[in-house]
Amino acid sequence: MNPRSRLIVVLLVAAAATAGAIVLVTPGPAGADITARVSGSANRAEALRSAISAESARIRGSAPALAAARRRLARLRAVAARQQAELRGVERALVAARDRLTVLIARQRGATNALRKNLITAYAIPDPDIVSVILTARGFADLLEKADFLKRIAKQNARIMDTARTSKVAVAEQTNRLAKTQVRQRKLAVELEHRRDKALAVQTALLRAQQERLASRASKSAQLRTIQQQLAALRKKLARTARNNIATNPGGQAQAPAGAPQAVQLVIAAGNAIAGLPYLYGGGHAGFKDTAYDCSGSISYALASAGLVNSPMASGPFMSWGEPGPGKWITTYSNPGHMFMVVAGWRFDTTALRSGGTRWTRSMRPTAGFVARHPPGL
Repeated sequence: MNPRSRLIVVLLVAAAATAGAIVLVTPGPAGADITARVSGSANRAEALRSAISAESARIRGSAPALAAARRRLARLRAVAARQQAELRGVERALVAARDRLTVLIARQRGATNALRKNLITAYAIPDPDIVSVILTARGFADLLEKADFLKRIAKQNARIMDTARTSKVAVAEQTNRLAKTQVRQRKLAVELEHRRDKALAVQTALLRAQQERLASRASKSAQLRTIQQQLAALRKKLARTARNNIATNPGGQAQAPAGAPQAVQLVIAAGNAIAGLPYLYGGGHAGFKDTAYDCSGSISYALASAGLVNSPMASGPFMSWGEPGPGKWITTYSNPGHMFMVVAGWRFDTTALRSGGTRWTRSMRPTAGFVARHPPGL
């Protein structure tokens, strides 16, 4: 080979090595998707913060209306209290009127009975005329005494008749007053009940408005907390991926099926980035960034892209990693000497390098002697 040919070969090898290094260390679209999700979650959090701020402003803006409603409620309660006091006064007047009516009825009954007795006596023993009094008098003094007695009897009868007449009028008037007082009592009771109902309606509407606004703000605050937690997890995953220099290649040989979880897409994209690199015992265990990988080192690299492991692991620790049994999307098979994993129907195994030059293969292998584990939820 002439010097010029050797120079061309050297340049081609250097270019290939440089391209491999770029693929290894440059985050691809799958890594960028985490950034997009972080940005989307941040925008959503900002929108929620704005909504909470607007809801708080509405609550503050409704403070004058709420204060006016509270003042109206206080006025209604004050009027109700005055009517309640008035009602108690009317009820006391009603009791006094009933007592007064009872006294007047007793007085009328007494006057009527006395008048009846006098009339009966007068009918049984008629009053003597003046001639009889003069003829029967034993002297002038006796005459004057009998005349005075007759005058007193006549006055007493007149007083009894007046008492009976005035008692009857008083009973009628008191009865009317009692009836009016009862009407007033019923009216006050109805007005008081109406005002109490109105005050209760105002209070209920006031409390409901406050409750709805506070509930809306609390709901948005809860959503914001959830988004913030998700955002923190995404940022942590993005930072961990960037810190570990996990390169991805979503356009490589293995492809995630439509609808696969984001973690599955990242694991496949990261596996694509190192699928063709050579096998080296212990490769990928000093750090995720390496030029060759063994079985557990390459699987650690792929899983780290989705934040499923924090540092390279050997096949032994993978026997107790995650949850037992096969997973829906990702399953690791490990024993103390070797391990491989199956991701969305693709087997990722260093032994596949011998036949196809890539760790990815669609063919499966026996799993006897291996412990199956999977990441939680996958």
